[in-house]
Amino acid sequence: MTSHAPANDLDPPAPRKAGISRDDLLAAALALIGPHRSVSTLSLREVAREAGIAPNSFYRQFRDMDELTVALIERAGQSLRTIIGQARQRAAGSDRGVVRLSVETFMEQLRADDKLMHVLLREGTAGSDAYKQAVDRQLNYFEDELQRDLIRLAAADNGAVLLEPALAAKAITRLVFAMGSTALDLPPTRDEELIVQMSHMIRMIITGARTLAGHPPRD
Repeated sequence: MTSHAPANDLDPPAPRKAGISRDDLLAAALALIGPHRSVSTLSLREVAREAGIAPNSFYRQFRDMDELTVALIERAGQSLRTIIGQARQRAAGSDRGVVRLSVETFMEQLRADDKLMHVLLREGTAGSDAYKQAVDRQLNYFEDELQRDLIRLAAADNGAVLLEPALAAKAITRLVFAMGSTALDLPPTRDEELIVQMSHMIRMIITGARTLAGHPPRD
């Protein structure tokens, strides 16, 4: 079993840097976490040591580890929203459809940048109240953007509407994030299976919301 003991004073000191940026500290925190190490378990001294600075220099960029972690969550959310938004735009010229392409993009990002995604998908359940609130804000951003997309896509189909589009968007967002958290513990060979499952479940939610509003999707 791999040990994740924190650095201590017996370890050889790392070279100290003259200056440090917020990005340097965020990168240092990401370098320390992994499948069995949450950012909520990191100490300020560990992050400072990884970044090659004195602990006091940390405070030039962040008040504490909570502020650093919230910054990581926000960066992960902004990055993912941008990528998913681009996927929705590409879907207009794709035969795979917006649902399938969006889910594929989500899974690709999860595998390509799993540490940052780990923060976004896991800290909301394992971290402090500040982390949970930060994750919830990111989820709300996703839900707001998805709600607008659902309304737009339905309207483009002969003026169809959805019953409670905000609730449909919330159901889809929470589903995808829960499935993404599960995927982190599974090998990439399971990705296609998860993509198919998520795509089917999302379509079920959309079909249900439209059918309840009296506008079922056309075959």
